Amino acid sequence: MEDDLLQQAADDVQTVEYIKAYLPQEVKVKFTDEDLYYFIDVLADYYVESGLLEQEPDEDGFVDLDTEVIAAAIAERARKDKYGDFSPEDLIWVVQGELEYGEAE
Repeated sequence: MEDDLLQQAADDVQTVEYIKAYLPQEVKVKFTDEDLYYFIDVLADYYVESGLLEQEPDEDGFVDLDTEVIAAAIAERARKDKYGDFSPEDLIWVVQGELEYGEAE
């Protein structure tokens, strides 16, 4: 179990670094590393709670994801958690970066 936690922590570090490199400069300055760690945790929760992980891929092997809906859900969760008030338009970049990282793996 400890090895799993260490592996997850290492993957989170790589994910955050990838997202930081992916973000345009004007968006990058709006988020701290702590914010990005929070967002990837919220994204993981969202994927499970929304049922996206159970969706069947289409004939090309893809699952349809609406990054605008996902970004809005992250913004809403951050407000609900009293973590902060973030723009869904900015969070789209975080969602896209996390998805790109997942595809690159």
